[in-house]
Amino acid sequence: MTNQEIGACMTIKLDAVLPEYPKFDPKLRRAPRRDLELSDHEKKLALKNALRYVPEELHEALADEFMEELLTHGRIYGYRFMPKEPLHGKPIDEYRGNCLQGKAFQVMIDNNLSPEIALYPYELVTYGETGSVCQNWMQYQLLKKYLEALTDEQTLVVMSGHPLGLFHSHKQAPRVIITNGLLVGEADNLKDWTRITAMGCSSYGQMTAGGWMYIGPQGIVHGTFNTILNAGRKYLGVPADGDLAGHLFVTSGLGGMSGAQPKAVEIAGGVGIVAEVDYSRIETRHSQGWVSKVAETPEEAFRFAHESLEKKEPMSIAFHGNIVDLLQYAVDHNEKIELLSDQTSCHVPYDGGYCPQGISFEERTRLLAEDREQFIKLVDETLTKHFHLIQKLVERGSYFFDYGNSFMKAIFDAGNPEIAKNKRDTTEGFIFPSYVEDIMGPMLFDYGYGPFRWCCLSGKHEDLLKTDHAAMEIIDPNRRFQDRDNWVWIRDADKNKLVVGTQCRILYQDALGRRDIALRFNEMVRNGEIGPVMLGRDHHDTGGTDSPYRETSNIYDGSQFTADMATHCFAGNAARGMSLVALHNGGGVGIGRAVNGGFGLVLDGSFRVDEIIRSAMSWDVMGGVARRAWARNENALATAAAFNEKRTGEHITLPYLADEAYLTELAGRRHGADTPESSR
Repeated sequence: MTNQEIGACMTIKLDAVLPEYPKFDPKLRRAPRRDLELSDHEKKLALKNALRYVPEELHEALADEFMEELLTHGRIYGYRFMPKEPLHGKPIDEYRGNCLQGKAFQVMIDNNLSPEIALYPYELVTYGETGSVCQNWMQYQLLKKYLEALTDEQTLVVMSGHPLGLFHSHKQAPRVIITNGLLVGEADNLKDWTRITAMGCSSYGQMTAGGWMYIGPQGIVHGTFNTILNAGRKYLGVPADGDLAGHLFVTSGLGGMSGAQPKAVEIAGGVGIVAEVDYSRIETRHSQGWVSKVAETPEEAFRFAHESLEKKEPMSIAFHGNIVDLLQYAVDHNEKIELLSDQTSCHVPYDGGYCPQGISFEERTRLLAEDREQFIKLVDETLTKHFHLIQKLVERGSYFFDYGNSFMKAIFDAGNPEIAKNKRDTTEGFIFPSYVEDIMGPMLFDYGYGPFRWCCLSGKHEDLLKTDHAAMEIIDPNRRFQDRDNWVWIRDADKNKLVVGTQCRILYQDALGRRDIALRFNEMVRNGEIGPVMLGRDHHDTGGTDSPYRETSNIYDGSQFTADMATHCFAGNAARGMSLVALHNGGGVGIGRAVNGGFGLVLDGSFRVDEIIRSAMSWDVMGGVARRAWARNENALATAAAFNEKRTGEHITLPYLADEAYLTELAGRRHGADTPESSR
């Protein structure tokens, strides 16, 4: 076929008009140059793959431009097709479309790419260094056109940011089905993904970026608040109704999700020092009021901390510098650190997610572009030193936990097998717990509590306040300590000024809570009390993610490396009529290390949506609880048993428990030569 014939076959396409080249705001962060190791043949493919979005008339003008982007940035972003004005999530009534869902998704996409939200807005990266809405601006423009055309009897299929097309379905079917970064087993590794992505064939959706459900750092504030507060209860003797007043939390990272850390520690009543090498991130969090003080030296940071600790006043301190320098100071000056973590983007340590000690952030960016080999060497050296400093602090009484960012795996990969429990490989986990292993898993996920979230699509703050109050009325604070924490959280949510971007909220809830709150919101839409609402969740949840280094790290039956749960979560939500379903590879821990299934549901006030809520909310949560119960997790087992007793037409398979002592003795007796017992 000729290009003329191909163009004539499409009604949804980009215009044969060359847009004016955009102007770039020098104040906005730009993504570092991405790794580019393509053959000449593959570079040619990358160009062909980008040019297939635009009519032939524009190829000659764009081919050289796209090649320049590829060589300069490591990717073809199609900057020329970027909207002239910065994006933000506008009220839903300001968008064109043939159905409410199509307009709702446009709100969410634009919110994800707003400079207020996005880490690298010009490169379509929402958070986590590489978590993208789509690959390039041609895809963005096409997505907008498809969503404007979408009806309530069609489904839009999106593959790694590419709008494959519209297909006839029905009103009960998902309006959008999304996948990101999925690779066949042999190619499911970072090196192959990087190559395939550079050719324009894949994209890293992270968790909520590629699923269009990111709501800014608020999305992780609640989880961070829960984590550090429960760490205090478990290790510092904080009472169930107490807070972290007089206690110190030290960590690093002020980017997308990690930007939640200072806000969370203040809400929890504690004092936090957060190290960050990129001063622009510190400026952002400080201007938002998410960081209270900025320190330029470790000495100054700890002096600020001591002043607040003595007064038992909440305080968040951003230290402009490397976390390794901060911890070295703590070791050398015998500073007491009670709670210790890290939330740098260690799922991509060699792609800019981790900055070596001894160089500036600007030098880091230069090395990434000009001398990646040296950069990798420096990262490995710094990770090793970071690890040894943590060991010393733990010996002195610090409680360290991995914050699910692949930090410990990165240390292992840097040449430190001693961080593994078996000193050999990572199959048995690490010597330090993940926050899910120790805290979030047994205390929240096993009960079904996870990051339920919603966005008021009207853009009206009063709608958000009404939903806050409705949620608070439904929660029974006397039911469990988790419910008490969540009730206090939503009570104070507006006071804590958590909104960045659109009018959204996060609230950890279990299956029952999510169902009842969603039904109440939909009723409020039906009654005209509020405008439509987008419902969703973070994939950092009880049942949506298979991730042995994070979400499923407290599953010990050997199944933590399987991906059945996330895949079934995705398929089950599609079958039950969620507005949007998404399946991603990688999550917040890196390619090949997780599979995530997620959803979005537009509450339009209809009774049809009521039925989706009743079936899908239970499935989305309890599928995960069932998996955890099958792994013999005590709290999940009790939650699943209660579910079986109370539900009609739904039933979960529960495991019989074996005699641990007998099996240990039997295994030792049959394989004595291979066991430690045999040598004694």
